[in-house]
Amino acid sequence: MDRTIGEMIFNRVGTYGDFPVLRFKKDGSWHDISWTEFGVRIENLANGLLSLGVKPGEKVAILSENRPEWAISDLGIISIKGVVVPIYHTNRAKQIEYVIDHSESKILIVSQKSMLEEVLQVRKNLDNLEHIFLMDWKEGHGAAEGVRPFEELLQLGAEYKKEHSGEVQKLIDSSAEDDIISYVYTSGTTGNPKGVMLSHKNFLENVKGATQVVELYPQEVALSFLPLSHVLERMAGYYLILYKAGTIAYAEGVNEVAQNLPEVKPDVMVSVPRLYEKIYAGVLNKMNQGSSLKKKLFYWSVEVGKEWFYTNLEQKTPGLGLKMKHGIADKLVFSKLKELTGGKLRFFISGGAALAKDINEFFHAVGLTILEGYGLTETAPVLSVNTFEKLRLGSVGPALPNVELKIADDGEILAKGPNVSIGYYKQPEETAAVFKDGWFYTGDIGYIDDEGYLFITDRKKDIIVTSGGKNVAPQNIEGLLGTDPLVGQAVVLGDKKKYLAALIIPNFEALTAYAQENNIEFANYQDLVSDPKIVELYNNRIKETIKDLPSYEQIKKFALLSEEFSSDTGELTPTLKVKRKFVQEKYSDIIGELFVEA
Repeated sequence: MDRTIGEMIFNRVGTYGDFPVLRFKKDGSWHDISWTEFGVRIENLANGLLSLGVKPGEKVAILSENRPEWAISDLGIISIKGVVVPIYHTNRAKQIEYVIDHSESKILIVSQKSMLEEVLQVRKNLDNLEHIFLMDWKEGHGAAEGVRPFEELLQLGAEYKKEHSGEVQKLIDSSAEDDIISYVYTSGTTGNPKGVMLSHKNFLENVKGATQVVELYPQEVALSFLPLSHVLERMAGYYLILYKAGTIAYAEGVNEVAQNLPEVKPDVMVSVPRLYEKIYAGVLNKMNQGSSLKKKLFYWSVEVGKEWFYTNLEQKTPGLGLKMKHGIADKLVFSKLKELTGGKLRFFISGGAALAKDINEFFHAVGLTILEGYGLTETAPVLSVNTFEKLRLGSVGPALPNVELKIADDGEILAKGPNVSIGYYKQPEETAAVFKDGWFYTGDIGYIDDEGYLFITDRKKDIIVTSGGKNVAPQNIEGLLGTDPLVGQAVVLGDKKKYLAALIIPNFEALTAYAQENNIEFANYQDLVSDPKIVELYNNRIKETIKDLPSYEQIKKFALLSEEFSSDTGELTPTLKVKRKFVQEKYSDIIGELFVEA
């Protein structure tokens, strides 16, 4: 029985010893770590922490990208009843300082020298921090600062184990399912992040609920690239895969996912809508640059794929003609797209934000299944998900079997279940504001249809109320705008204004190709977005894309930006959500001009 994460892991180690559990790329080649080796390294790390005096309930922070050492550290900390504090590897010094200080972390395990340098900028302010261990150690990487190699921590553990054999197992055996194992700090689109307290039970019940509706199999491969600091990857791309004795392959980075997919040939992958949007835009851009015949074949095939998908979704038997057309489309078009993912992918999981229905439909049409779900950090995280048996595009699926959902009078989605957190660390007022009478108030607006499918319409705090009193969900419009291959990102604005406006970030790859084809000269992206022909092009395309929306949801004015949003420049969270407040402040002058009436 898997009462706790520690029990789950060492049960699998005993059963699947020689099978690969982790895969990583080094020096151009992929390498495997077996369950047996994994177990030894976890136990060594756990003993290493014990040798340093770490006691149950004490906090250990991990500042790292996805890699085997992240999982070894996480599971070692949990095994001795410690509390894991994951930190996004893209965070800067002040953000890192806040999380370490607020969580009172005693030890920090950090990946690379560049991340260590951010920590050292603020170390003098971190009174609780006693030890730092660096994964990518090279001589001179911080000995003067008291920083030690990660491998030294494992060696300490191996030595400690000789005289304290069985101590880690005793701690695993004495762990309770309600013990808090992690403070997961929300990435925060506004203000300081909150430390969500999550237990063994929260994670494991969510894992078990998910496996009741979406089948996974031992030794299936999952490609991991979303940050493990984010609860979606932590549960669905990590604990869930380990629970089912799968293999986790770590992508080299976000920019290398496209290269790693055919190398790893995954069976499943977890992602956020931004990846699917980029794939969709890239495919359309490539097709639109092809010959007239190729374009005709591609768009014909997509329409055939949609007909095939909806026929099967409605549990009808495809006719002979449709079968023949689909066979041709699959051989000439779809098979090539599937090869880009490695050719074995059974399904993608999408979460973290709403996925535009048109993009979802496209993936299903070409034979790449996306199971879109919904959840939050506070719910560990999944509340609902589409499945192979219960799928409705535009929805985020029915609630998991062990989750209860209801809609409040104002449209807010409320959730109850064993996966729901007890609250925020050291923030009782914030906890009391959203955890009420056994229900978690999600802050999202939506509805549940007659068949139990949940639909998200917007974030409660993001809803735009125009000066005319109309309520507008900006994310719906942004998703629609994002279906245009020339649009990379969009932010819709207009709260307390007479009309809506938008910041548009072009898909610069597609736009550059368009400009070259149409002899539009430019020296840089700023020249490009300032060109009257380009502005008029976007004006026409925006109007066409949203022509079916009601008048109060039409975009009256827009501005084309010359730089993409990113987490490095502050506009996006590490999970690629737009920080609306930051964007509004950074581009306040441009936004102000959009709302000057002629």
